[in-house]
Amino acid sequence: MKLKTRKSVLKRFKIKKTFVSHKKAFKSHLLGSKNSKRLRNLRKIQKVHSSDIDTIKKSIIS
Repeated sequence: MKLKTRKSVLKRFKIKKTFVSHKKAFKSHLLGSKNSKRLRNLRKIQKVHSSDIDTIKKSIIS
């Protein structure tokens, strides 16, 4: 049987060579009350903690 990938997990996380990354939360709406420094930091990608990498990789291939 062929293994299938979970597309919802694959869209949220990017697997790089040395780490797994994802976008930061709280950047989708209600941006007027957040200052420019906070919005600038929310644009950056976030690295996944090393203890969560195995869980994410297992959830991608089900």
